[in-house]
Amino acid sequence: MSERLIYLPLGGAGEIGMNAYVYGYGQPGRERLILVDLGVTFGDMDSAPGIDLIMPDVRWLEDNRDRLEAIFITHGHEDHVSALGLLWNRLRAPVYTRRFTGALARMKMEEAGQPVDKLRIVSARPEVVEAGPFRVQFVPVSHSIPESAALIIDTPAGRIVHSGDFKLDGTPVVGEAFDPILWHEIAGETPITALMCDSTNVFSTHPGRSEAVLANPLLDWVVTQKQMVVATTFASNIARLKTLADAGTAAGRQVCLLGRAMRKMVTAAVETGILRDFPRVIGPEEAADLPRDKVLLIVTGSQGERRAASMQLSMGRYLGIQLKEGDSFLFSSRTIPGNERPVGRIMNNLSRLGVNVFDADAGLYHVSGHANRPDLEAVHDLLKPRIVIPMHGEHMHLREHAKLAKAKGMISEIVTNGTMIDLAGDRPRVVDEVETGRIYLDGNVLIGAMDGVVRDRIRMALNGHATVSVIVDENDEVLPDAWVETMGLAAHGRAGVPLSRHIESELADYLDRVDDATVMDDKKLDEGIRRIVRQVSMEEIGKKPEVKVIISRLAAD
Repeated sequence: MSERLIYLPLGGAGEIGMNAYVYGYGQPGRERLILVDLGVTFGDMDSAPGIDLIMPDVRWLEDNRDRLEAIFITHGHEDHVSALGLLWNRLRAPVYTRRFTGALARMKMEEAGQPVDKLRIVSARPEVVEAGPFRVQFVPVSHSIPESAALIIDTPAGRIVHSGDFKLDGTPVVGEAFDPILWHEIAGETPITALMCDSTNVFSTHPGRSEAVLANPLLDWVVTQKQMVVATTFASNIARLKTLADAGTAAGRQVCLLGRAMRKMVTAAVETGILRDFPRVIGPEEAADLPRDKVLLIVTGSQGERRAASMQLSMGRYLGIQLKEGDSFLFSSRTIPGNERPVGRIMNNLSRLGVNVFDADAGLYHVSGHANRPDLEAVHDLLKPRIVIPMHGEHMHLREHAKLAKAKGMISEIVTNGTMIDLAGDRPRVVDEVETGRIYLDGNVLIGAMDGVVRDRIRMALNGHATVSVIVDENDEVLPDAWVETMGLAAHGRAGVPLSRHIESELADYLDRVDDATVMDDKKLDEGIRRIVRQVSMEEIGKKPEVKVIISRLAAD
């Protein structure tokens, strides 16, 4: 059987977030494997109420972990690294990262109680990591977090370039610039079989802008504000944190970082040498004692996270600091689709306090970390891959990116989560479909998407809940006085009496006439009670609640 070169996304292809991409080389079903990235996305109250994190289901990879040579992490964003600590124990392969990403990965592993000795810190190209039939190099790219990397993956069937998240930025403020000379060198070494490429900004038709262009607008903005100034951005955007802090210092303000994630990121950047000459920062106690026009707060929560500093400040007070009328609050970030409502809640809260709110919609105070359409075309022209496989995007992004590549005469296919393709032939071909799903972090427990926990939670949220308790005495006779408690349901129905009392009355009639065979069968009795509860509720309030029936049987002496 001839060897094949497979590509299998488990997350991140057809969605933004939860990135996890498998590559394999060898005979069918016996390929040696590597995994690129292992990230998360965040739950929301509509589709995953109460869920903290969502990550890809790695069951297929877990079943084949004896073939897994290594895990490679391209950069330190949550959607690329944050499932590592939670899922590593299922895969148990060595993890390769660059230094700063490794510091963040170490935190994830330590928090989850996983062994950090499996982390391997490697340098950028020309260092090569050999993992089975794969020879892998980390190539620096610019992005909105330092030390991001694309991967060159050399295999017996050809060279793959896995772009990771990237932009074309020659002056990124912190971190490495995109180096076109280096990429010309890479493109000239050997033909590139396939480019797996970031698709996030394929619909943005203007060339991307450098992080450096924000320095003057942000300084001008800080200087013109009269009272306390607050700015929020992604905690991982170290360059933006430095630009904001430098602007505050230049304007004569003391800088205070609020939010655990932000402090951890800055500490990791300083300790790994990524971040130098960051302005002195003060604690919240000192910030609260200073005149309001002498303080710049840089805070977490740009996406409306309910426990982050932005939300807490908007609700009144956080760590002794209180916003007042005339203060200014800047969102130096783009709102990720799906987060509009919580971000809007913060903005409205701030407006009620009399705080002046500024956002990044005009482009003055934020630049994207992803390549726009002209930049993607430039990379296509530079690398001249035979095949372009769009990744890191929703289906509409992948489709548009594939059209863009085909217009330049390149082969391109839309490959979504769970689709395994073989890249070794003249054209990529689908060779398998793997079941993919979700794993949820619910509190501190991992649960599967099909376990029913989230489904039941959604049903209770939509329909309410009723608990019914009935007693069967020692003579196997059911007592008609059922007890009913409701949650999440209107207290009174159309009859104008308490809903629970109305249900109890109807159940008394039912239990008084129920036959002996039903009384002796818990399943039948449960079904009958459940039917009455839902029928009465529907008639009274137009809802069919979730029902839990408790049948207590008294034992004879």
